[in-house]
Amino acid sequence: MTDRVDAVAVVVPARNEAAVIGDCLRAIAVARLPVVRTGVPVVVVVVADSCGDQTADIARAAGIHVQVLQAGSVGAARAAGCAYALQVLAGVRRHALWLASTDADSVVPRDWISAQLSAASAGYDAVAGLVSLGATPSPSAARRWDQAYAASRRGTWLHERVHGANLGVRADAYCRAGGFDDVAAHEDVRLVRRLQAAGCPVAWPERPVVSTSGRLRGRAAHGVAADLRRLA
Repeated sequence: MTDRVDAVAVVVPARNEAAVIGDCLRAIAVARLPVVRTGVPVVVVVVADSCGDQTADIARAAGIHVQVLQAGSVGAARAAGCAYALQVLAGVRRHALWLASTDADSVVPRDWISAQLSAASAGYDAVAGLVSLGATPSPSAARRWDQAYAASRRGTWLHERVHGANLGVRADAYCRAGGFDDVAAHEDVRLVRRLQAAGCPVAWPERPVVSTSGRLRGRAAHGVAADLRRLA
């Protein structure tokens, strides 16, 4: 079986992210260009979960596929986005379909998708990448978070080392592992643990790094914002 990827879907869960979703989607548009130029289509899916703002409208205006949920669960949102991608790209063999994930408050670098596909070509079934903090109202908390994060990178089983904001998985491996759980936090960690338990090779690259929000009040109960509040 070849490790070639024939199509990519980028899934972005969002909840009341009208202020930042534009930056997120523009960065994805830049990252998808070099991939599309090689003949590999890249579909972007925004899952607007329990939104009371213009998040979905902004995504639609950008020509993005939008799914609307009232789940209040980032795990359910990520799972819904992947399910939609599998439906839209049903003609692509699942082993040749790559599911990339980021967050609406994050900005991916221009080589983000290309780097994940390079890992796929090298035989990996998943990629768990790093994140960095954007601007934050608490620089002291950010410094302590950076120190703790650097220490956590020595162990791939700690939740600080797996991020839905910088994650990718081959569709067949994703389905075998049961997909994202309908949980309010750490759905990314749970998926990666099941992938590893199933013997799926996971890449842990140092680059590229996704920039994620340094805000103190986030949408997930136990996300980066909660970590920063504990350190503030």
